[in-house]
Order: sequence, then C-alpha cells, then structure tokens
Amino acid sequence: MAYDEGLAERIRHYLGAEPGVTEKRMFGGIAFLCRGNMAVGVTGDDLMVRVGPDAADAALARPGARVFDRPAVRCAAGSWSPGPP
Repeated sequence: MAYDEGLAERIRHYLGAEPGVTEKRMFGGIAFLCRGNMAVGVTGDDLMVRVGPDAADAALARPGARVFDRPAVRCAAGSWSPGPP
C-alpha cells in the first residue's frame, strides 16, 4: 500500500532534527519512531498517532479518529488512533 508522501514530509518537517527519531516502513506505510518506539506514522492517507491511555478517549473523540486495529498490533486502551491530519 502506498502512503501519502506529502503527509510524511509534513511530519518530517515538524519533527526536524529531534534526537532519537528514526523512520521505518511499517503497516504498508511509514512510521516515525522515537527511541525505537512508534510515535506517529502514515498508512495510505491516514495519520496514525500513538497516545497514552489517559489521552485515548479525547483522541478518539476527534472527528475521523478511530482505533488502529490490525491483527497482533492492536494496542491496549485504544492507544493508537488514526485520523485526518
């Protein structure tokens, strides 16, 4: 699956030269990892954002947000929520 390169470029610009940030192809898209843990990514034209359990409800209440649910990847407490940029 292709991913929205423009959205990925916006993420790169935002993260800049943040120490410990790397890129890795994942889930048919691209992920940006912070110290080895996925923080944000793009799959298709969806933005994926990792949020902690305390912020999950607020993140999922945003228009277009939903739980990122793939076999063997679903995170507890709705901690992954993709949605429009």
